[in-house]
Amino acid sequence: MFSTPKGFLTYGGIVLLALGVIGYLGVFGETSFLWLTKGENVAHTFLGIVALAAVFVPGLNKALEPLYRPIVMLVGVIALFFAVYGFYVGFTGVLPLNTFDVAHLNNPADNLIHTFVAVWAYLATRSPAMARAM
Repeated sequence: MFSTPKGFLTYGGIVLLALGVIGYLGVFGETSFLWLTKGENVAHTFLGIVALAAVFVPGLNKALEPLYRPIVMLVGVIALFFAVYGFYVGFTGVLPLNTFDVAHLNNPADNLIHTFVAVWAYLATRSPAMARAM
């Protein structure tokens, strides 16, 4: 289930919600390996709730189920954008560190996480279960 679009939304939603809550608690600060800003905490919490609602809210889950694959593909593309953009900012320093007034993407941990999410999304949309369903 981990490597399907539904699994991606389920487990990814749990992780995003946890990151948002942990970020609000101030566990990750400027000196930690993963620096989460208030904007990132809001984004992670919101996206986690949306992902979990898409899977678990009756009615909504049935309506969105045919769209799980395109949703996961979109999330993967967005994560890849932020990974590439973050590595670019981190390595070149030519762009502001506070990206879009939301996130400090010069943190290598953020960039690696975004890269992992992009790869996971790609693999989830290419799962054997998806191939059989097509």
